[in-house]
Amino acid sequence: MAQKGVQLDRENISCPICLDLLKDPVTIPCGHSYCMNCIKSIWDEEYGRKIHSCPQCKQTFTPRPVLVKNTMLTVLVEELKKTGLQAAPADHCYAGPEDVACDVCTGRKLKAVKSCLVCLASYCEKHLQLHYDVPQLKKHKLVEPSKKLQENICSRHDEVMKMFCRTDQQCICYLCSVDEHKGHDTVSAAAERTERQRELQLSRQNIQQRIQDREKDVKLLQQEVEAINGSADKAVEHSEKIFTQLIHLMEKRSSNVKQQIRSQQETEVSRVKELQEKLEQEITELKRKDAELKQLSHTEDHTQFLHNYPSLSPLSQSTDSSSINIRPLRYFEDVTAAVSELRDKLQDILRETWTNISLTVTGVDVLLSESQPEPKTRAGFLKYSQEITLDPNTANTRLLLSEGNRKVTFKSQQQSYSSHPDRFTDWWQVLSRESLTGRCYWEVEWRGEGVSVAVAYKNISRAGRGDECGFGYNDKSWALDCDEDSYEFWFNNIKTPVSGPQSSRVGVYLDHRAGILSFYSVSETMTLLHRVQTTFTQPLYAGLYLYCIGDTTELCKLK
Repeated sequence: MAQKGVQLDRENISCPICLDLLKDPVTIPCGHSYCMNCIKSIWDEEYGRKIHSCPQCKQTFTPRPVLVKNTMLTVLVEELKKTGLQAAPADHCYAGPEDVACDVCTGRKLKAVKSCLVCLASYCEKHLQLHYDVPQLKKHKLVEPSKKLQENICSRHDEVMKMFCRTDQQCICYLCSVDEHKGHDTVSAAAERTERQRELQLSRQNIQQRIQDREKDVKLLQQEVEAINGSADKAVEHSEKIFTQLIHLMEKRSSNVKQQIRSQQETEVSRVKELQEKLEQEITELKRKDAELKQLSHTEDHTQFLHNYPSLSPLSQSTDSSSINIRPLRYFEDVTAAVSELRDKLQDILRETWTNISLTVTGVDVLLSESQPEPKTRAGFLKYSQEITLDPNTANTRLLLSEGNRKVTFKSQQQSYSSHPDRFTDWWQVLSRESLTGRCYWEVEWRGEGVSVAVAYKNISRAGRGDECGFGYNDKSWALDCDEDSYEFWFNNIKTPVSGPQSSRVGVYLDHRAGILSFYSVSETMTLLHRVQTTFTQPLYAGLYLYCIGDTTELCKLK
């Protein structure tokens, strides 16, 4: 209770103007007290007026009252100062630049705690009390403090805008409703608010329902992510195990080949050394026999020579030198050739199998959504650029590959390629080494008479001059023929004329899963030449067909 009394005293000895402890307190005739300098400053501003008023109760005085120091309040303030108490509110109670200030406070203003939509003013807790105490003010609409109260005033009539014009969809005052908005569909702002509130509530219900639906979708997708991660982890684990088994199998086969070679090496070396020792023994025997004959040939006594000659041992049978068949430097070359052949076959099998594996991996599609739209700019296409090289095993013998197998030139003489079943024998064509699945983009730069830019299945025929081998003349390949004057698109031996700006560079975009194949003329801008919408049943390979001797075409580096 004592603390409550002290609190009351603190409030009573605060200056209503500066809100600080009274300094040189004075009491004016109406009974309100102020700092002498505060009330003097306010009355000085009213200089020239005959009537002066109290800032709180608005009572007027004529003439200006003489300010006399209030001794009792002065003593009370001094006592409170000794106790260390402060009458002024804490700094955080004062309004800052970002706060709404009380419109009634004078001097340093307090923060407003409410704004009145009827009075169009904001009040601190102290000055708001009248709205709680006075019956007429209790009916006013109080809201959170707002700096935008003036927006509720009609700029034309300076009245509160309590009406809403549905025709013009704007707030108006009651004078507007009988003036420029006369005849319009007008209602009270409160009625319109009720209607809009109902719509808002429906919108919120819709939003909340969508939130619940999306949260369920997010949960399902999270479960899908966990399932994908789990499946991928198992696939990686099993794949690593299988590849490890393959590696162990290859290591075992390598060890077996090595063991067989070493065993055969030991056998052959033993045979050779055995024959070598036999020959060396024969040489020793022949040398000994030669020495005996030499000694006998030098005997001067004829009788002695004839006596010893029959006693000489006959020569042993000589080793047949024709049984020694030397094959210089070709002892195990056939083994090396056989292993190399195995490597080539494995590479071909792995290449074909890897394409199927890659297509299977990229074929995993969790979301049943529409295919992504085709890029609109070259920068968008370049995000899908793929490094492509040409396969020498498919190149016609008149085609010379260079620049890391990215460039092909039509030559007059045949090139020294080895025989290969993948080679085009009669069509001047070549396929890429890499298979194309998913979304990919590449560009072709050509010079000369012309080029056919194509994609084809791996099982397109290779041998002969028939249409089953030529790009665009069968159902296993799609080709855009480009020359200096025109474009033509070919598929299954059907020609489609194509119009577009001539360019020496052609861009090709493939979305394998969506079945989209697009050809673009590439210069400073990209222009669509032709688009195919179909279903691709196999991985595709980039293809090139050159027209004449001297023509060159290159798969451009885009990264």
